[in-house]
Amino acid sequence: MRIIDGIGQLEALYGQVNPLAIAKVARRLTPLYARWVAASRFAILATVGPDGTDCSPRGEDGPVVRIADPQTLLLPDWPGNNRLDSLRNIVRDGRASLMFLVPGSDIVIRTNGRAVVTDDPDVTARFERNGRRPRSVIVFRIGEVYFQCAKALMRAGLWSAPTPEGLPSAGQLLREADGSFDAEAFDRGFPDLARDSLW
Repeated sequence: MRIIDGIGQLEALYGQVNPLAIAKVARRLTPLYARWVAASRFAILATVGPDGTDCSPRGEDGPVVRIADPQTLLLPDWPGNNRLDSLRNIVRDGRASLMFLVPGSDIVIRTNGRAVVTDDPDVTARFERNGRRPRSVIVFRIGEVYFQCAKALMRAGLWSAPTPEGLPSAGQLLREADGSFDAEAFDRGFPDLARDSLW
């Protein structure tokens, strides 16, 4: 297998960048980018740290982030599995990216920047639901924001392709890791368990 190990070699393979791919980049949320991000209920958070990278899905039943100002996004960290992979990376490094999706749209908005984690009560209180607050909030400072070409979602048919039959369940995946795990009981109980701990 031939490995590309030089930037010049890589750029020669692909050719010139389309000038529009550079022109679309903003250093903060413009009014239209802000409108798009505010409509997104699902984002993917990417972080990097000394132990490697992490990519984590984040979702809400309304806007997935709060726009504090054109440079700053607030992302609550609701209860999960307590692995803390993303949060550990942010505390150690701070480089982060957020990718925003809106169901039915083939446009993806990407933001790159730096993040910190806060448990400040004034910040967590902004997300209170049913008497519960997130334990922490990720404060994301935008370095650049731009939209991604729609071709990837179009190729995937993300919003129109049927779900493949025979996908393993979460319980089956856990049983594969631990042969004695009761996959059926887990799968039966998980919807109620998840529903009771969404926020």
